[in-house]
Amino acid sequence: MDEEYDVIVLGTGLTECILSGIMSVKGKKVLHMDRNSYYGAESASITPLEDLYKRFSLPGKPPESMGRGRDWSVDLIPKFLMANGLMGIFEKRRFRNFLIFVANYDVNDPKTMEGFDPNKATMRDLYKKFSLGQDVMDFTGHALALYRTDDYLDQPCIDTINRIKLYSESLARYGKSPYLYPLYGLGELPQGFARLSAIYGGTYMLNKPIEEIVMENGKVVGVKSEGEIARCKQLICDPSYIMDRVSKVGQVVRIICVMSHPIKNTGDVNSCQIIIPQIQVNRKHDIYVCMISSAHNVAAQGKYIAIASSVVETNDPEKELKPALDLLEPIEQKFVSISDQYAPTDMGKDSQIFISRTYDATTHFETTCDDIKDIYKRVMGTEFDFAEMERTKNDIFGDAGDQ
Repeated sequence: MDEEYDVIVLGTGLTECILSGIMSVKGKKVLHMDRNSYYGAESASITPLEDLYKRFSLPGKPPESMGRGRDWSVDLIPKFLMANGLMGIFEKRRFRNFLIFVANYDVNDPKTMEGFDPNKATMRDLYKKFSLGQDVMDFTGHALALYRTDDYLDQPCIDTINRIKLYSESLARYGKSPYLYPLYGLGELPQGFARLSAIYGGTYMLNKPIEEIVMENGKVVGVKSEGEIARCKQLICDPSYIMDRVSKVGQVVRIICVMSHPIKNTGDVNSCQIIIPQIQVNRKHDIYVCMISSAHNVAAQGKYIAIASSVVETNDPEKELKPALDLLEPIEQKFVSISDQYAPTDMGKDSQIFISRTYDATTHFETTCDDIKDIYKRVMGTEFDFAEMERTKNDIFGDAGDQ
């Protein structure tokens, strides 16, 4: 503790662990601390199952029908889920033509836009060009481009085109799904990036209570823990470590469901993602459903975990997820959580404190990646270059990096 660091990171959520790894690779001297005794913070995977029951204050122990408790590893915040069963829509002629148009788009060749200026023409105009109906628009905007609302329809179509191309390229890379999910749960990801940081000299301290963020003349200069002060030039943390510099921006409701069957009408797949567009259920925000199973080493044999989530809009959050829960019946056990969402009010320009955003309701990491890139730019003063990180891939995953 009695040293000076370039960057101190508080909290071992995925956002913080990725940034810690990146900073270490960039040659920064990093100290990474967490008040918890485990990695992952709010993005942890809970094991054994008995601990999940305790976390949600459920009486008794899991029934014997749930199998061995140590066979379970349940994500508190589901992300990076694989999706199956989406290919039927590609058979529609107009939509196929639309996808070909998007795939052929080349930023260096204006002819590929067929008279459209992607920086001016809206996405609504592009849908109209191919006479696409509302259902296809919902699918494209929310399942492929991963927008959370329909605001994108009246914005320049360039961003949506790039999002769809990313989805298409990801799908082509692995064949069945554009998504990846780690065996043994999402909690494995923060540990992987923590390992990357350690390889490049980062120091980790778990179970360290944070007593004070030390400031001088409005700028962070250190962190006090157990009577000692570690000094730093910059601080990265999740909102829970510095609540006076964040504001509440909403709530997320999540319901973890344990089942003995896959979701009906999905072809009995062992994993899937379902996005229910808000317009189809008269809401302002989409509803997300993801399912994983024993195939991912997160549940006992023959068991499935499905998690439904959305942004809270009423005083009865659980009822808001009824369209999703109806898809999951019968449900053996539910674990309901309602979490506040926070965003930083201090962007760090003067204080050099950089605070991440709370994880949202989505079942993919699109918004988390945006947050990571935004924090990186504010910390380093430059855009993040993914090419510079390519050489570090095997440091995390070894030779199986593309598996």
